[in-house]
Amino acid sequence: MRQTLRRSCAACAKSKAKCDLGSPQCSRCIKRHIQCAYANEPLTATLTSAERKAGQPSTHLQSLNIGRFGSLDPFDSYPPTRLPREHVQRLIHTCTCFPPSSSILLTKIAFQYYPLDLNTTSNPFLVSWWPLALGDPALFHVSLQTACLDEELLAQKGFQTSEALMADSVALLRRKLSNQTLAVQDGTMNSVITLAAIEFGKGNVVVSQMHVEGVKRMVNTRGGINGVRQTSPLTARMVSWVSMLITGHPQFETQNDFGTGNGIPSIPEWHLDLSTYHEYPTALDDLLIDKSVRNVFIRFHKVFERAQRTPISTTRLHDLTCYVIHRLLPTTSDLENLSSSPSTECMRYAVVLYMFITHGTTYYPHTFVLNRALVQFKIQLEQSESSPWLYDSFGIWLLAIGMVASTGTLRYQWFLERARTIATFLQLRSWDEVFVHIKGILWLETLQGEQSFRPHWDILFRTTSLPCLPEYVVDFS
Repeated sequence: MRQTLRRSCAACAKSKAKCDLGSPQCSRCIKRHIQCAYANEPLTATLTSAERKAGQPSTHLQSLNIGRFGSLDPFDSYPPTRLPREHVQRLIHTCTCFPPSSSILLTKIAFQYYPLDLNTTSNPFLVSWWPLALGDPALFHVSLQTACLDEELLAQKGFQTSEALMADSVALLRRKLSNQTLAVQDGTMNSVITLAAIEFGKGNVVVSQMHVEGVKRMVNTRGGINGVRQTSPLTARMVSWVSMLITGHPQFETQNDFGTGNGIPSIPEWHLDLSTYHEYPTALDDLLIDKSVRNVFIRFHKVFERAQRTPISTTRLHDLTCYVIHRLLPTTSDLENLSSSPSTECMRYAVVLYMFITHGTTYYPHTFVLNRALVQFKIQLEQSESSPWLYDSFGIWLLAIGMVASTGTLRYQWFLERARTIATFLQLRSWDEVFVHIKGILWLETLQGEQSFRPHWDILFRTTSLPCLPEYVVDFS
């Protein structure tokens, strides 16, 4: 028998009982409260009994970095599949490796799906996800699908292999879900939310939604998203973020401003004392902004102001983005009952879009939810075209965000023309002049920030003649 095959744990084999090959423990051993060990499991993947009970990867695996992946030799330690061994090895290689860059071997699954941490010794996909997948058949099959889909999309010859992996993934997951202990493990939730993203990408929206509802029930069983975060920050971040991206609206509540509740937590900077804070943009003083949105904006402004002195890490920026978007983005029911002022809704969607732009893609493309927010943003701006506050710094900030967010869409020209109108009214002649207005409202200095915004204004000014105001512009001076 090949070393990578597992037909029974030692206890089931001794009793000549059927083993369901559950990982880290089969259901029979769990019921009998006995040690579950797979005698034919490779030594490089061996877990201690305590680690099996906790469902966590061994210290040996956690300490690995990608530069030492050869010592683990994942090609000889993966769970069994029905694919040919050579094909599985190729998928593992696709899943874990980029071509060498200098002397460092970067991991695709780590830095494509979790670019927040570029350190090979701390990236969660390297030290948590992949070691867990090597001991979890369901998560392993789901992980292989990400690589297999890449291959099949490039080959354009159908999805036969990924469909087979999907069928096996679902079968293995059903086996885990039949066990109350295994059903709420981190690996199970990782598998389900990844399947939800895969199905959504294939256009199977109903199935994707079913997976999202399933993982939400698992989260509730674990005491809420903050409860999951206590044992697996990666799982909590991925579940809350991806579920929002593929449904178009938040699926989980947030904690309040004092950090209480079982929802998505904020970052420590969110709780800074605002009693001595007096730097709220004067351009917004006369705007009718609802208290809840204004509160988020003020705290956001304070966090960004502090970030000029103490930069926010990429992981903390993700946590802040996830928290704020969940606070601001309406649910489906909220969207049907909105009664806020247009200026409130413009601020709401502008902050959401700005954070998507600043944050970038993580785990899964945010195109779907961004476009939904962009539609609502444009509707609110259209209702405000005659409002005096649009022809000031606030309007410049709003349309700057709109141009970047709508790049590559049919809505881009609309935002460009409105930006041209306001720039003409304010007699702005260069990006530097525009940038003063933008920074006066809300701005976070990032490596790509200015590069994302400036090109649109450079194009605008190259095609704009400024001396005369268009007839349809109302002078509010």
